[in-house]
Amino acid sequence: MARAFLVVIDSVGIGGAPDAAQFFNEDRPDTGANTLAHIAQACADGRAEDGRSGPLKLPNLDALGLGAACRLASGDPTPGLDAEPQGAWGAATAVSPGKDTPSGHWELAGLPVPWDWGYFPKKEPCFPADLTKLVCELAGVDGILGDCHASGTVVINDLGAEHVKSGKPICYTSADSVYQIAAHEETFGLERLLKLCQDLAPTLHKMKIGRVIARPFVGDAETEFARTTNRRDYAIAPPEPLLTNWVQDAGGKVHGVGKIGDIFTMAGIDDCTKGADAKLMQDLQGLVETAEDGSLTFANFVEFDSLYGHRRDISGYARALEWFDLEIGKVLKNLRADDLLILTADHGNDPSWTGTDHTRERVPVLAAGVGAKNAGIVDFIDVAATVAAHLGITPPRGRSFL
Repeated sequence: MARAFLVVIDSVGIGGAPDAAQFFNEDRPDTGANTLAHIAQACADGRAEDGRSGPLKLPNLDALGLGAACRLASGDPTPGLDAEPQGAWGAATAVSPGKDTPSGHWELAGLPVPWDWGYFPKKEPCFPADLTKLVCELAGVDGILGDCHASGTVVINDLGAEHVKSGKPICYTSADSVYQIAAHEETFGLERLLKLCQDLAPTLHKMKIGRVIARPFVGDAETEFARTTNRRDYAIAPPEPLLTNWVQDAGGKVHGVGKIGDIFTMAGIDDCTKGADAKLMQDLQGLVETAEDGSLTFANFVEFDSLYGHRRDISGYARALEWFDLEIGKVLKNLRADDLLILTADHGNDPSWTGTDHTRERVPVLAAGVGAKNAGIVDFIDVAATVAAHLGITPPRGRSFL
């Protein structure tokens, strides 16, 4: 019986979003942003030589059709990615009114976001006074630090020492619909931080803020502070059944890898593993060996986005792509004859772009196990429909592109 593996390479956009002009980084519209093409061009030009060298080398992904998908989506050149596709390949366009994690993942799972997300203004202080008061009451403190738009790594370096001394949580946001709280795992306490975020989440969800994110860190001012892998996202629950529910309702198991459980509040998910991307790749490889007939494995690899896209690190992003390509090649070799593996992304995060925010882009859709096919331009929800159809499930929305 068939199995399906849906793998999200977080933020690996391929340009060409028709509504990119409506989304911004600082004062610059996302028109022309292209995460993959701009990385490939930088590598070919010798502008991504930190820890790697030369043109971008992605033989496994390119053989599935990655370069072809990027050129289809945007028309932008992709030096080094010119293989004749051996898989099914295409590009997907989003319709949800956001370029963030929940918007992309919900839509890939068959449910476009049915509302406009709430956001916090880019001013200081940026949070309403009554919200800050509630945070203080829940945390048992007399104030917060931050209260602004900030980079997560920068804000803990700037305010970490004051946080350790005062005990006040560091609260910040971004251009996404998020409320983030950073706190030291030892001096503030990990469980205390997680409970604070969990207790605060219902209030933020009523404001249509998509996620409350716990951002634990360790270290000190002398050795520097560093975020840990104990991040937890408290997301709004999807308002309708989606791909994970469809599979469970049909009697199949659903395995999450990475932050999938948090994104979907475990809706329709039997179990979920977490950790750094290297550990998650081992988990994915293990599930290729052990996942049951009729099952869905839904994985997210976030470090492309969190470590390299937001930090505008082209070399680091290229290194991560080359690592992923090597590892996914091992996965592809172990697929069964009736397995379907789809590789895609949830949005863009062009490391060559202005600002630090995600970029509005189309995303690649690459399918292994079904032979070569040009799927063309599809909708995000068609990814869910394709997985469902492979598992013998009639999807309520979308169409299979296979």
